[in-house]
Amino acid sequence: MNIKDDSRKVVKGDIFVALRKENDGHKYINDAIKNGASKVIVEYGKYSVETKKVADTHKYLVDYLYDNYYKLIKKLKLIGVTGTNGKTTTCYLIYQALNKLGIKCAYIGTIGFYLDKKIRSLNNTTPDILQLYELLLECVDNDIEYVVMECSSHALDMHRLDKLEFQYGIFTNLTEEHLDYHKNITNYINAKKKLFDQVILKTFVNIDDKYYDYFIRNNSITYGLKGDYRLSDINLVKKQFKVNDVLYKTKLIGKHNIYNLLTVISLLSELDLDTKVIENLSCPPGRMDIVNKGDNVIVIDYAHTPDAVSKILDCVKELNFKKIITIMGCGGDRDRFKRPIMSEIACNNSDYVIFTNDNPRWENPNNIISDMLHNLDKFNYEIILNREKAIEKGIQMLEKNDILLVLGKGHEDYQMIKGVKYHFDDKEIVLKKI
Repeated sequence: MNIKDDSRKVVKGDIFVALRKENDGHKYINDAIKNGASKVIVEYGKYSVETKKVADTHKYLVDYLYDNYYKLIKKLKLIGVTGTNGKTTTCYLIYQALNKLGIKCAYIGTIGFYLDKKIRSLNNTTPDILQLYELLLECVDNDIEYVVMECSSHALDMHRLDKLEFQYGIFTNLTEEHLDYHKNITNYINAKKKLFDQVILKTFVNIDDKYYDYFIRNNSITYGLKGDYRLSDINLVKKQFKVNDVLYKTKLIGKHNIYNLLTVISLLSELDLDTKVIENLSCPPGRMDIVNKGDNVIVIDYAHTPDAVSKILDCVKELNFKKIITIMGCGGDRDRFKRPIMSEIACNNSDYVIFTNDNPRWENPNNIISDMLHNLDKFNYEIILNREKAIEKGIQMLEKNDILLVLGKGHEDYQMIKGVKYHFDDKEIVLKKI
């Protein structure tokens, strides 16, 4: 592609577009020119090469990509998934299912970019528009038919998906999250809804979610305990359920995963594909990732919202373990409102909780813990800020038929502390300590 928004990637003859993001691209225009940019797109300033001034450089970039490259990616069938929880698992299950059925499908989302395997990690759940086009062009080069992608509220609000047509759109659920950015639930809902305005064929809506009616369209297919695809006879111990009276078995555990599978069944049914393929699907890395230790089970999971923590705890309570031990923290420089809620859920539904660091980023870890403990009237917890030591203590506490939940980071292989990115992988630590 001959247009770049990162001065470090510019080569001779490229166009450099200076985006007004957190780090203003105008500061790097001279670097881009040194690297060979022959033209710059700006909102202000005078420069030594051909310069085009526009009111909004991001809008210019969206229009430029659409005019010059959309015809090349238009044949891809895009499936967009939005919601607070379940996006990653739902997308990964769809990616697996279609590939198992012989239909080439790529995945773009939190755990990376996948073709027939993981190709690379991504900086954002939903990449910026330029990187997204680059990934989609790579899909075309690899003869991909479908691309399933997570569509975050941030990306939708920041216009990262503008002008893309989706054949199918999926709404999983919605709970209060990212209100540090969106400020209120109405703005959050409105950001999510934008995806469905770009869907040209069918949308799939979880009718059991209390916000479902915000997402219903004329082209909507509903799923849940009622609706077009009806869930019944759920047996979490036997890991089986029925959809429209057809029995399915699964390797996945938890009611929330049954809903994720229900979404896949609904989509496959509308595509006239074999829905029984779902019985052979597995969770993505870092989602209900299970390590066995004798009679005990250790689960590594990305759960980092009140709803996700609640769902995973509800799930394991159904499985009749003797004790539930939970390790969790909260991310720094993020939504403070959810911290005490998550702590209360953990303490109310676990026998013991170890509060530790997640990604404190630039925030003081002690301040994060203080927020988490605000108004907490339970005493079944301790604080071990060093996450490795917290995991080691949790493993040492395991007795016969106990379960240990290591929550919050899942697939992540790093910790951000004072702006520095350190290698840290929960599963690696667990395997080292057992």
